[in-house]
Amino acid sequence: MSTITIMPCLDMKEGRVVKGVHFVDIKDAGDPVQNAAFYEKEGADELAMLDIAATLENRKTRLEWVKNVSSVIKIPLTVGGGIATLEDIELVLKAGANKFSMNSAAVKNPELVRQASRRFGKEKVTVAIDARRNKTMPSGFELVVSGGTKPVGQDAVTWAKQCQELGAGVILPTSMDGDGTQAGYDLEFTKAISDAVDLPVVASGGAGKLEHFYEAVAQGGAQILLAASVFHYRLFSIKQVKEYLKQKGIQVNL
Repeated sequence: MSTITIMPCLDMKEGRVVKGVHFVDIKDAGDPVQNAAFYEKEGADELAMLDIAATLENRKTRLEWVKNVSSVIKIPLTVGGGIATLEDIELVLKAGANKFSMNSAAVKNPELVRQASRRFGKEKVTVAIDARRNKTMPSGFELVVSGGTKPVGQDAVTWAKQCQELGAGVILPTSMDGDGTQAGYDLEFTKAISDAVDLPVVASGGAGKLEHFYEAVAQGGAQILLAASVFHYRLFSIKQVKEYLKQKGIQVNL
């Protein structure tokens, strides 16, 4: 089994870290630079920073935020939100990101995934896939874009397979049904994606207890464990999560 990595996520809005439930009811969760430095010190393996309003507000990722956060950490930083062109990707990487995440723009223009993979390297390309339950879809999960506001009428698992063929390096699925609830990752969705692709899959949306992290690996097949609320509100530390996983026989970097 490969080493499992822990990835706190900074959801960004108006220069602050925020956290919502089901992508709405947004609350302040602190300063991004302070949070980033704190998480690295705590033992985070990677960090994600998602500009959650960029696509909705029809603008690019705020590069200033990327520069500020990347300047205080050495761990890999994945940046997403409002990335719609190769130029956007170049600017985000120049600002200090190690990887980038695409969502709505990739759905709109799948060829962008292929072009980005060829130009910047597969290992830098994360495709974020937001979905909600819909029984009319073959997998039972429908793709949604624009911060969870627009259903696409496309099967989310089929799209994950397509992303792998296009050259994505990581798939980051988030179930809208579980986001911010702390009721546990949507294991059914995570597993559907991890069974469908041969890429690292990020478990995202809903972590609230230590066992949720274990379940994401053991039942969901995830290799990267992303969480926000539990870390922002200090319900437990990254060290606690790693020690718990190690006791359960999961390989982690302590």
